[in-house]
Amino acid sequence: MSLLRPILYQALSHPRRVAVIDDRRSYSYGKLLAGAWFVAREIKRATDARHVGVMLPTSGAFPIAVLGAWLAGRVPVPLNYLLAEDELEYVIGDSDIDTLITSSQMLEFIGGAEKIPDGVRVVELEKVKFTGLPPLRWPPNPKDDELAVLLYTSGTSGRPKGVMLTHGNLHSNAVAAVEHANITSAETFLGVLPQFHSFGLTVLTLMPLLIGAKVVYTARFVPRKIISLIEEHRPDIFIAVPSMYGALLSVKKAGPESFKSIRLAVSGAEPLPDATYEAYQERFNLKLLEGYGLTETSPATNWSTLDRHKRHAVGPALPGVGNIIVDAENTPLPPGEEGEIILTGPNLMKGYYKLDEQTEQVITQITPPGQNKPIRAFRTGDIGKLDEDGFLYITGRKKEMLIIGGENVFPREIEEVLNNHPSVKASAVVGKQDGMRGEVPIAFVEIEDDVEFDESSIRNHCRESLAQFKVPKEIHVLDELPRNPTGKIMRRALKAE
Repeated sequence: MSLLRPILYQALSHPRRVAVIDDRRSYSYGKLLAGAWFVAREIKRATDARHVGVMLPTSGAFPIAVLGAWLAGRVPVPLNYLLAEDELEYVIGDSDIDTLITSSQMLEFIGGAEKIPDGVRVVELEKVKFTGLPPLRWPPNPKDDELAVLLYTSGTSGRPKGVMLTHGNLHSNAVAAVEHANITSAETFLGVLPQFHSFGLTVLTLMPLLIGAKVVYTARFVPRKIISLIEEHRPDIFIAVPSMYGALLSVKKAGPESFKSIRLAVSGAEPLPDATYEAYQERFNLKLLEGYGLTETSPATNWSTLDRHKRHAVGPALPGVGNIIVDAENTPLPPGEEGEIILTGPNLMKGYYKLDEQTEQVITQITPPGQNKPIRAFRTGDIGKLDEDGFLYITGRKKEMLIIGGENVFPREIEEVLNNHPSVKASAVVGKQDGMRGEVPIAFVEIEDDVEFDESSIRNHCRESLAQFKVPKEIHVLDELPRNPTGKIMRRALKAE
């Protein structure tokens, strides 16, 4: 099903219901839809191009721009405003857009309109006239397999790739998540993730609109402000990344009452440290639930819920999604055995934009256990295992695996031990070439505030839990580890000299 029709239905059925509250104002469903019609008119006036850029802060303006693009029969391309100027220029060029929907606030944030490549028209929402009756037309009704958005991956290695997600991909994923977590229109979401990111787009923007729920957005993650928003608006659902959950622990005034309204507190994008998980249990009486997904899968594939969760697992698969673990020969493995995670379902991307060869490397055919016919599947490059109950555990990244003296070692295993040291705030492990062992592990760490770095203490701590060949050969201190816009640590940005 098209995403557009169900959202239109919610807006027309409940025009006065509050859809969004952001840093500047609130929007009813009726006002959200009216604003989208005005934006659709501006897009049609500005360009005939199929793709339209959207660069806006986390706010109600973002869904207005996306809906406006769909009403105009176009494909929105959400742009990462945290990219370097040359990366932004590359994405704009690669996505074939000649028009950008943005705001004066966002232009100021990136350093001015001169940062936008020549030849790209800029439509500032502050200059659009949102007065009078909106220019209503019969809305388009895109088919399942028609492109809905073009999302660019964060590009931790090489250039960012454009992920083509269809209306069917996004609609199926949002509906599956609603069913999986028993989410209703009476619930309120708190949105802090960037909306150009797949989780921010699907789970915190499209999903609430599809069911007629309310979202509270804030453009900047400021721990003290987040706590205030939770206390003021009493959201039921909060989705963030581990580093955000860790930062909220610094707010001294926060207590169990602060988080009392939250039914689902979901953590994704990277492993949740034990210390953070335990601190939320002890201090706030709140259970953090891990989830898993990728931009290429629209994105959610697995999600722990209150009645189905296990520590260190990312949960069971969403309805319609399949998890298969395979060996190097693409043969499915039984529960308990580690291998590459293969995903199936209606949420798998159409492919990478203009990158047929790279699409063929990740989109494959596989015959699931118990079936006799191959189906379309996605190779994640992640290593994991399934248990007897169907819970998925992520154990490493195929491309980041170290081979030390012939043994396969995943950075995550070493990082979990490092993060359990009381002085280590966060860590990342990479490999360094070694003439004797092939590779040796090198660690980069962030140290807790007001704590001195004691390399020998950290190394001794590692020796207590790790085999000698897994103990980091070197430990380097950084003020901040490199992270992508959602807070995920980018190991590939670290170099072991």
